[in-house]
Amino acid sequence: MRLVGPSGEQVGIVPLAKALELAQEYDLDLVEVAATARPPVCKLMDYGKFKYESAMKAREARKNQAHTVIKEMKLRPKIDPHDYDTKKGHVVRFLKQGDKVKITIMFRGREQSRPELGFRLLQRLASDVEDLGFIESNPKQDGRNMIMVLGPHKKKTEAMAEAREAQAARKAERQGTTPDAESEGETAEAPAAAAEAPAETPSEA
Repeated sequence: MRLVGPSGEQVGIVPLAKALELAQEYDLDLVEVAATARPPVCKLMDYGKFKYESAMKAREARKNQAHTVIKEMKLRPKIDPHDYDTKKGHVVRFLKQGDKVKITIMFRGREQSRPELGFRLLQRLASDVEDLGFIESNPKQDGRNMIMVLGPHKKKTEAMAEAREAQAARKAERQGTTPDAESEGETAEAPAAAAEAPAETPSEA
């Protein structure tokens, strides 16, 4: 087998008996890390510590993983202007968060004979939010409904990072620890300190 030492150094190709002897000498475990290699690669390590660190890395990766979410927003073809603005606000928020948005236009009764109303409404909404998202799936009829999917320009991970930064900035502002405030406080105190200091008397030559 090819043996790797506890610090990652290459020990070389050694027989199993020698590798086990070294493992006992270092009080470590002999762990096979590349079974398909020829010869197989083994490493001297603390296996319990290795399992713990691997589990922590996997947990951290899951925590930072961005899950793709599809939000849904339903509208009527003849939606009231105020309701439209409210719905558009929700779409804007979803796109800013890095989520996809499925827009559904619901037709009822005679509205089903006017699919162009739904198409124009979807095009209008896509145009209103084009700085935040793009049409990922073009409008298409689905029974009594018309559906369009908007995708965000920002990736979910970018949106999450920006949200964390904004939250940290708000917290710092509430605590009054912004760098600008600190620097202003220092410059404001400087003249006062200079005024209190007694004038120096020139020394005699």
